[in-house]
Amino acid sequence: MATYVMSDIHGNYKKYIQAINTLNLQDSDTLYVLGDVVDRGNGSCKILLDMMCRYNVVPLIGNHEFMALSCLSKLVEEITDYSLKGFNQEFLAGLSNWLYNGGESTFQEFKQLSLEDRQAVIEYLSEFQLYAEIIVNSQQYILVHAGLDNFKRRKKLSDYSVDEMIWAETDYDKVYFPDKILVTGHTPVSAILFDSKADSIYIKNNHIAIDCGCGFGGKLGVLCLDTMKEFYF
Repeated sequence: MATYVMSDIHGNYKKYIQAINTLNLQDSDTLYVLGDVVDRGNGSCKILLDMMCRYNVVPLIGNHEFMALSCLSKLVEEITDYSLKGFNQEFLAGLSNWLYNGGESTFQEFKQLSLEDRQAVIEYLSEFQLYAEIIVNSQQYILVHAGLDNFKRRKKLSDYSVDEMIWAETDYDKVYFPDKILVTGHTPVSAILFDSKADSIYIKNNHIAIDCGCGFGGKLGVLCLDTMKEFYF
């Protein structure tokens, strides 16, 4: 039985499949995907359709899924230039923001799906968890896409808003929990360290950052929490 964490695949189906094949997940294994499966790359929907068939892959929502779901849930029936004219300014602004931030590739891929697959993707995205609390080898972990904005040690995880968990800026110089480890994606390690060459999983002060820059042409990192073995694709 093994527990793995992965994040920020950003539509890179090739690296995703390489990781899945290398890990060779057994029935007793679990892979947590900490959001931003979609956008930028050309295989977002392909990855989602594969993930939904794997019961031991547990997805958490990232800011890119949140943007995508907000838009695609209104476009599931029919997507045409004419139909877009019927949406209000708020929706069109959200759609424009999503497309600008890497959603164009996901949007184009979604348009090519059958109606059945479109509906399946929307339903699957709507089931993504906001966070997960797990114990591995007696160590407690909190898994979340970006972090815990407006952090207070006594604040319950259930009291954090979606925005506080999917858009947070984690302070890696600060120990949030003395007895728990916070695992996040969202911010590439290169941005955390201000080093464009940094592309490995970063561990500091009871934080683990696992976004190794796959969405920007870098590596897809995977960490086994049982052994702390790192995998890169």
